Amino acid sequence: MDCGIFLPFMLGIPLLWPCLKATEKYKTEKVKQPAGYHLRVKRGWVWNQFFVPEEMNTTRHLIGRLRSDLDNGNNSFQYRLLGAGAGSIFDIDDSTGDIYANQRLDREEQSLYILRAQVIDSTTGRAVEPESEFVIRVSDINDNEPKFLDEPYEAMVPEMSPEGTFVTQVTASDADDPASGNNARLLYSLLQGQPYFSVEPTTGIIRISSKMDRELQDEYWLIIQAKDMIGQHGALSGTASVLIKLSDINDNKPIFKDSFYRLTVSESAPTGTTIGKITAYDNDIGENAEMDYFIEDDDSLTFDIITNNETQEGIVILKKEVDFEQQSHYNIRAKVRNHHVEENLRNYHMEASSTFIRVQVEDLDEPPVFLFPYYAFKVFEGNPNGSFIGIVSAIDPDQKKSPIRYSITKGKVFSVYDDGTIINTGELDREISAWYNLSVTATERDNVQQISSVPVYVQVLNINDHAPEFLQYYETYVCENAEYGQVNEGPHFVLLCL
Repeated sequence: MDCGIFLPFMLGIPLLWPCLKATEKYKTEKVKQPAGYHLRVKRGWVWNQFFVPEEMNTTRHLIGRLRSDLDNGNNSFQYRLLGAGAGSIFDIDDSTGDIYANQRLDREEQSLYILRAQVIDSTTGRAVEPESEFVIRVSDINDNEPKFLDEPYEAMVPEMSPEGTFVTQVTASDADDPASGNNARLLYSLLQGQPYFSVEPTTGIIRISSKMDRELQDEYWLIIQAKDMIGQHGALSGTASVLIKLSDINDNKPIFKDSFYRLTVSESAPTGTTIGKITAYDNDIGENAEMDYFIEDDDSLTFDIITNNETQEGIVILKKEVDFEQQSHYNIRAKVRNHHVEENLRNYHMEASSTFIRVQVEDLDEPPVFLFPYYAFKVFEGNPNGSFIGIVSAIDPDQKKSPIRYSITKGKVFSVYDDGTIINTGELDREISAWYNLSVTATERDNVQQISSVPVYVQVLNINDHAPEFLQYYETYVCENAEYGQVNEGPHFVLLCL
């Protein structure tokens, strides 16, 4: 019978007595001998299987006995112990063959010792037996707790993963003898991390046991315990910490922070002007939080939205110039949706978040506006001073409708009244000047900085105010005897009369 089978039930006993007798015999050899000699039929060592429990807390304890089958007990034999550990860790009673351990043994440091034994006849000094080798085994006790060699552990798993999803595996080791009962048989359990995680008792595999939302909590600390002796009474344990982080999935839509925005734009703003920002938030992170803004409802096509990819804001810009006097405000609707959408979440994200934007156009104090780009009047020459020439008219395009004051910046012989009536203040003579080019300025009385000008062309018309005049003095002659119908042409005709 092998005593190793019963070893787990005998730990802690100071001395393990023989459970298997092993005898080293030397068979008779046929050797040529001189006449009269007789062969020895049997001789050999007799010893027990030697087992000693580790961590025996006595300084000297009996392990077993070595003896030769030739020893008849008359104290004529002397036993000697040889090999590594002989005389220090182990010694032997030279008369009885009893072997002792002199110190506490640790199986995890050395599990067996190979020694040699020798027996001497004390009377002759000769070896009775040939030197023989034997083994002392250190039997295991549960004196080592499980240890996690790779801690701290860290793992990552996508949020909202289904129950049963593999997360990671932890492994502990036990320095005790795996062949010695259950000393090194481990059982894993979860001390911290319920109800979101579980651990398989025999493998140390950690799995998800409940769905988790990263936006509520993005990491979890678990404490895993490993017990030897499969968790039985007296088992030793060790623990490891496991940090589990949840990676993000695109399970949140962007949502506007405000359902209504008020923005303003000056009516003098050029196209491309930024008039404001709108902002949506997304609880996801990384590319899952990237979003696109767009205008869904703007019949006037006056505005546009571009996305700032760094800040994830919507930049509202002016697409066409605006005029307060034509339209003082605009109501538009903007939407936002994720830029990256997983296929399984596409239908969910189709319903984009929306917000309303009211854009108020700011009224500027604009200069007066003439009703026509230029004016052309006609007047007859010779009209007396103060004669009516024509009327120019300008208006304030702003809501306040400031009164207008007119002045002539060109034209010394004309003047203009507050109502825009132009008169002449000097004589008009077509033969001196047939056209006058004037410049009439309109100025707001409430803001003299607001002015505008318009060209005025005045044509002077002709009247019959001059008699015909010969260009030179004419002198002629006639002969006294000139005939009827005769034409006298020039001074040379005088000679004809002589």
